[in-house]
Amino acid sequence: MVHLTTALDPSSSVPLYEQLYHSLAGEMRSGTLSAGVRMPGKRRLAAELSVSVNTVDAAYQMLAAEGYLESRERSGFYVQEYLALPSRPAGLPQPPAPPVPPPAPPVRYDLSTRGVDPGLFPFRTWARLQKELLYSSPELLTHGDAQGDPALRRALAEYLSEYRGVQCGPHQIVVGAGLEYLLSLLAPLLPGMAAVETPGYPRAKQVLENSGVHCCCLPVDGDGLSVEALNRSDAAVCYVTPSHQFPTGVTMPAGRRAELLHWAARRPGGRYIIEDDYDSEFRFDTRPLPSLQGMAGADGPVVYLSTCSRSLAPSIRIAYMVLPEHLLPAWREKYRLYSGTVSRFEQQTLARFITEGYFTRHLARERVAYKARRDALAAALTAAFGPEELTLAGLHTGLHLLAKLRDPPPDDALRRAAEAEGVQLSLLSDYDLTGEAPSAAGTLVLGYGSLKDEACASVGETLKKVCTAAREASVTV
Repeated sequence: MVHLTTALDPSSSVPLYEQLYHSLAGEMRSGTLSAGVRMPGKRRLAAELSVSVNTVDAAYQMLAAEGYLESRERSGFYVQEYLALPSRPAGLPQPPAPPVPPPAPPVRYDLSTRGVDPGLFPFRTWARLQKELLYSSPELLTHGDAQGDPALRRALAEYLSEYRGVQCGPHQIVVGAGLEYLLSLLAPLLPGMAAVETPGYPRAKQVLENSGVHCCCLPVDGDGLSVEALNRSDAAVCYVTPSHQFPTGVTMPAGRRAELLHWAARRPGGRYIIEDDYDSEFRFDTRPLPSLQGMAGADGPVVYLSTCSRSLAPSIRIAYMVLPEHLLPAWREKYRLYSGTVSRFEQQTLARFITEGYFTRHLARERVAYKARRDALAAALTAAFGPEELTLAGLHTGLHLLAKLRDPPPDDALRRAAEAEGVQLSLLSDYDLTGEAPSAAGTLVLGYGSLKDEACASVGETLKKVCTAAREASVTV
């Protein structure tokens, strides 16, 4: 005979059946009510606890639904075995709590490379287009094409053809929620080891390796990825940023691009070039070269990647990829059951933003704003350091520049001094994927996408102060 010591509080805001449920569940977890025990009948327990039969029945039904009790016809409810996780053995010390890092100083100057200026976003136009679609296109609430809405793929194909020289049809474009997502889907279709640039984009290497692609790191020279090193490697794929090499800012000239295409052509169908067209929209002083994909053709060995994170906003997770014709059957076979990962409303908004001419006008305004900011930052750095102490590079394209110190303190000291002054920046050595590039020491990678216009004049003196503090700290040590 089971005797329960459950106490219920009628004055509590918790219903009586919930109180009874929690009490009985606790006794089963603790072992007070062991497996196989027959529970008291509902009428008997209701009488003992001075509650209604419905209260007991509701508690029993909840316990049965969650696996605590088993209902047997014409017999009642029985306690089932409770499979609890093993507890920590007695006497075993608790693991130490991780140390709480001290709060970082507030950021005064954001010179990170991933930043963009949200004030340049076309809020009114984007909101109007999206509002019109919300009211006029309820069908966008349904499932769309896994490769992306046809309207957006048509718009992208026309834009890429006109402004980047990409040769493709809408059927070759895949739209996805970010470059990393698309790269992870592409990885299983690649034929072997991938060569990545160093210094280069660490995230691309990590995504490829997480997707099972072995990577080798090859050096970048004044013309981009070294094709000589590529020829010596066993790589069947190379990941490059030819329009604006990240982070050095080098633009790959036509001759090096032709060498890269010849490397791929020597093994037809067995070698691929992944062209990340990073920052190609922001070329300030010279006309951009056409894409590698355009040089190779619609069925060449180049997979073209780009994103709207820089031109619009990082939170608008729209990236796109152009596949060679001969890769499309393998892609569709592998991913035919997948669903699209980008909101159809945002896809259609972007499609209209492009086809109605707003996108090109928006990019033109951004170039003017970012070019002025670049000039102001470069002038402030030159005034603070002088040309003898600091050399600037990578000014012609993109939203960051390189500042190489002539007599640099150690990079670790620079990082600490920058943090103490509230300066968020990167060093070229942060992007060395091998850990074996001492020539990268003492080079600052300064992004100005998030930098406030009014801060440009003072950032030079602040960085001068950071370098002085870093030198003094390194001498003291």
